Amino acid sequence: MCKAHDYLDTIKSKGSHLNAFLFTPEGADVEMSTTGPLKDLVIAVKDNISVKDWPLTAGSKILEGYIAPYDATVIKKLREANATLIGKTNLDEFAMGSSTENSAYGVTRNPWGQETVPGGSSGGSAAAVAADLCDVSLGSDTGGSIRQPTAFCGVTGLKPTYGVVSRYGLVALASSLDVIGPFARTAEQVERVFSVIAGKDEHDQSTLDYQYETKDVDIASLKIGLPKELWDLEIDPEVKQTNQDFVEWLRHRGATISDVSLPSLPLALPAYYIILPAEASANLARFDGIRFRASVRTSQDLADTYRDTRYLFGPEVKRRILLGTFALSVGHYDAYYEQAEKVRHQIINEHKEVFANVDLLVSATTPTLPFKIGERAQDPIAMYQSDLLTVGANLAGIPALSLPVGFSASKLPIGAQLMADRFNENVILSVAKQYQADTDWHLRKPEEDNG
Repeated sequence: MCKAHDYLDTIKSKGSHLNAFLFTPEGADVEMSTTGPLKDLVIAVKDNISVKDWPLTAGSKILEGYIAPYDATVIKKLREANATLIGKTNLDEFAMGSSTENSAYGVTRNPWGQETVPGGSSGGSAAAVAADLCDVSLGSDTGGSIRQPTAFCGVTGLKPTYGVVSRYGLVALASSLDVIGPFARTAEQVERVFSVIAGKDEHDQSTLDYQYETKDVDIASLKIGLPKELWDLEIDPEVKQTNQDFVEWLRHRGATISDVSLPSLPLALPAYYIILPAEASANLARFDGIRFRASVRTSQDLADTYRDTRYLFGPEVKRRILLGTFALSVGHYDAYYEQAEKVRHQIINEHKEVFANVDLLVSATTPTLPFKIGERAQDPIAMYQSDLLTVGANLAGIPALSLPVGFSASKLPIGAQLMADRFNENVILSVAKQYQADTDWHLRKPEEDNG
């Protein structure tokens, strides 16, 4: 039996309680190739990315029963590299969330502590890798939705530079922030997949002419900045200490460490929660009961059809649509959306200035350890705080990677975040690979520590 079939058997026999997958194909439809750059990798796909002839729900009842009519560009590239696709993973509805509790198809559980969340919105993709249900998975990152679940599940994940990976075939949340990226246990596997999916796409005019090249970096030559606006935040003591240990590893390898300042970062989270809902309210207008699967008709009146169909959206989606519509409305656009865009441009400029003096920025990925399921479900503001350390990279459009750097006393994973200037994915991947060559945090598995 091939590796892909073994994974399918494991998903059905041992993985169902995690609720990481929303769809897996029949075993007869999954065959591994013997040639191609990704022939040995079995890859899961977040269920907001289009895979031809597979369901595409975006974690929402409003798309229940919808079958994707085409492959997203990233899927097309994976197929050309002979990767094996194994299924679609769970997510917060329309990628809105930080815990994968907002899925219409139930919460995904963290393999390291099944009473805790895996992070979001790509929680299914992170949990699938952590639980050894696939080799690699794809997720999307709008404000931290690859990096946060990466940290909570003890795996490695990359948010690429905005524009170097095509969004064609991704269900849009916030088009100026969304990026597709890979999860894997190792930075080496992340790099292999990223090198395949990166590049310009004629179907996505926001993509850039970009060719990824591996780069071996001498850590002793690096200047690394610690943004005080991120390190001075209220961070769980175990998370902070473990990240300080990671910084000491960098220092021991000869890197020059210094404090840096990005003065507008404290405004990143409020700006993000204006820009994202504004773009989401426009993008989700297409789900009206006319063009896609779900249509609820209680009368012949078109307005009633729109209203009754869109009632299928979950509470978090409705909340963000209302916030976004308000922020874009006459009388409020100048006060909210325009000010948020000014903050975004200031954050972009500040990152440019900082990267003129340092090669990398380092911080914790999340301010807390994985929290318990239901703990923040009724407190949207507390949930939004989960993105404090990650949204800045999305607003700046820079690449960022999270990797495991240790565990808490309760055996929950802790992640560190590496950020670089635009198009410098090879620098952060090189550092991550060297760290993983010196440590084994990324190789630890839930069964070994929690069995």
